[in-house]
Amino acid sequence: MRKALAPVEEERMMFQGTFGRLGTKRGWQGRQEQTVLLTDICDRTGSRVCDHLWFNLTKQFAALSLQPGDVVVFEARVKAYVKGYFGRREEVYKPAEMDYKLSHPTRVRKVEQVVVGAREGAEQYNPAPRTKNTVREENT
Repeated sequence: MRKALAPVEEERMMFQGTFGRLGTKRGWQGRQEQTVLLTDICDRTGSRVCDHLWFNLTKQFAALSLQPGDVVVFEARVKAYVKGYFGRREEVYKPAEMDYKLSHPTRVRKVEQVVVGAREGAEQYNPAPRTKNTVREENT
């Protein structure tokens, strides 16, 4: 369970993750939909909030041409959901429980990690939180 996300439920925040791989899932009417695996998800303070999350391969993720190991920064809303097995097979027992996910990722971008010898001028992860005031200042 992603307990670190519980206190910030329904808040939109900035997160950082490492691209792992692409995957697929069955979507509406059995269509295959591509997904993105991000690992080592951290919040804006650098605290690890979960070990991995799967997202749909949105246009923003697709435009980045991600390679395994690329670091991605994005904003997302923390949402609660119920997980477990809801089928009819009696031999499967996975009781329903509350968990947390990151929903509606936006402002997705690839960044360089801060490392010794990093290129000058390369975009780096800025863990400062975005507020309404900083958004207005950037647009002026």
